[in-house]
Amino acid sequence: MNPYALPLLIAVLLSGCTTPRTVTFVEGALVPRNFRFVTIVKQRGDEAGGWRAACLRLPIKSDTGDAIICKMGVDMPIKTLEDGLITLPAAQRIAADSGNAAAQIAFAPTTIETPMGILCENFKTAFHLTLDAAVVGSRVKTACHPKSESARAER
Repeated sequence: MNPYALPLLIAVLLSGCTTPRTVTFVEGALVPRNFRFVTIVKQRGDEAGGWRAACLRLPIKSDTGDAIICKMGVDMPIKTLEDGLITLPAAQRIAADSGNAAAQIAFAPTTIETPMGILCENFKTAFHLTLDAAVVGSRVKTACHPKSESARAER
């Protein structure tokens, strides 16, 4: 099964309520092209180093009509001691996979009463943890690097 075909969140039903009006969800799935990384610090020589950044805008909406855009900066080293050189396509794939895994973690415990801002912050926290586990030193931040291009995750 293609991991990019998985939705960020399949309708999460908690507390025994199964009507569609009780579901909070995120549409779509993150795919590598959602991460438009730009080089912030060039990697030089054989040493670990270099830095790339992307800016992601993730729409989150509820069937109640509430909606927000969850904006975050996604930063990743270009070369690490553990992983070696991480090519741009690999960085994009790793970021997408980590984001999709993070969505399942972050949104699973939500209910229709969960504030949209909390959903966004929970996602950023889970995304940071999953991305850093995949590539040590990676991070997800509230602010985007000024040089990074904002990309809206679309379905």
